[in-house]
Formats: sequence, C-alpha cells, structure tokens
Amino acid sequence: MNAALASRGYLKSIAKIADEDVNLAAAALDIAVLDRSGITPEPYMRHLDMLAREVGLYAGPNPDAEQALEALVQIISRRYGYGGSDEVFGELASANLSYVIDNRNGLPVAIGIIYIHVARAQGWRITGIDFPGRFLIRLEINSTRLIFDAYENGSVLSPAVLRTMLKAAIGQDAELTPEHYRDLDNRGVLLRLENYCKVRHLKAERYDDALRVIHTMLMMNPDNASLWREAGMLHIQLDRIAEAITSLEEYLRLDTSTANRYSATLLLQELREQLN
Repeated sequence: MNAALASRGYLKSIAKIADEDVNLAAAALDIAVLDRSGITPEPYMRHLDMLAREVGLYAGPNPDAEQALEALVQIISRRYGYGGSDEVFGELASANLSYVIDNRNGLPVAIGIIYIHVARAQGWRITGIDFPGRFLIRLEINSTRLIFDAYENGSVLSPAVLRTMLKAAIGQDAELTPEHYRDLDNRGVLLRLENYCKVRHLKAERYDDALRVIHTMLMMNPDNASLWREAGMLHIQLDRIAEAITSLEEYLRLDTSTANRYSATLLLQELREQLN
C-alpha cells in the first residue's frame, strides 16, 4: 500500500480511539509521510526506540524526576545532538518529524514529541503543556514535577522564568494562572504541530497548502468546529463554493454557541444563492 494512503488511514483512526491510546510519535511520523514522498515511518520509529533503550540504560531502575530528566537530556540532546535554533522558525521542514530526526533540529513541539515518546517508553508520566508562545513539557515522578523546555536542551523552568516567558508571549500585564499549566493531550500536541504549518501557509497566501493541512488536522479531530469554519473561508478564497458550503454546514452543525454562528449562517445563505 502507498505509504501516504496508509498514513491517512491511521490518522483517521486517531479520531476513533481514546486520546491516551494515540502513539504521539507514530502519528507525527505518519503526518510526515504525507508531506515527504519516498519515506516510510518504520526507520524513524526504530531510531526513537533506540533512543528509548539508551535512556533506560542511562537512567537505571526507579530514577527520581531529576535523574530521569538528566537521562533524557544526556541521550537525546547531548549524545544525539537534538536541539533548536532560531532558523527553525522559518522552515516548514522543522515541523516534519522525519526531517527533525534526520537533521537533529526542529520546532519546540517536534523536539518535545521525541522527549515525550522516549519518556513514555520508560513508563514515566510526561505531558505537553499548553503554554503560550512555547511548547513546554511536564515530567512527574513520585510526586516531583519538573517543567522543562526540550528545545533548550531540557532546561528546567522555575515559576519566575515561566512568568517572564508568559509576559514576553502575551504582554507585560499577564500573570501565571492554572490554565497556563494545563496538560495538552496527544491530539492537542499534534494539532499544535500542524498549526505551525497552517499559519506559515496562510501568511504566504498558499491557500491550497493551508487547506491540505487543515484537512489533516480534521482527520484527527473531525469535531473541531473552528477548523471547519477556517476550511470554509479558504474554499471561498479559492472560489470553491460547493466545498465552502459543505464546510460551513459542518461548522454550524458542530458549533451552536459562538458569536460567529450568525455571520456564518448569513454567509452560507449567500453561497447557496450563488449556486442557484
């Protein structure tokens, strides 16, 4: 079977399974196959499994949180050279996990997926955090919690540093609240990875490419009303009226409460009149 077609089948299956059953790295590699012809996920998964074995050997049995993080950093960042650089924020390839593995360089969320996959292979509790401006990770072992930045070689972040980062991201009046420490589930991590690509395409006015990314996101999360609305607006931009109608109808089916509903209803009526 064609690798891209196989990946689409897997991505569709993600919508039907419990979030905790989603293999984050496998899903990210399946997305990578869609954007990079001629590759398959298997060699990359073998590499990640090798990282996991080496981290397990370095950490030893029953490490505490600090020892576990040290093992992750020593193997992933120092032995294998994974990290970030300013250049990655201008390159779409930085969101493609296969490129990231090939080049040892990528977006914070892409590097974070590697850390999360390797840590979970040890049975450690680890999750992404829905922090503004930067993808961060929380590792918890024996009631000890560490928030760290995989992009910055696993540096542990104190509340004071997080507060500074928050203000830089959303304004000097911002203050840390519990929502800034909120877990980001597996689908949320994947959507954050793809959202970077979508935004880059939109800024460059590559609307077909942005739509392709949105369709990938919808395969994983078909009940996301805002994505259906975005798809509808992009179809309008591309003068695809029938597709825009279908997308906006799905948006209205899913979203029964937001302020955008009224304007979308009027827009949908205008589009139907154009077809008649």
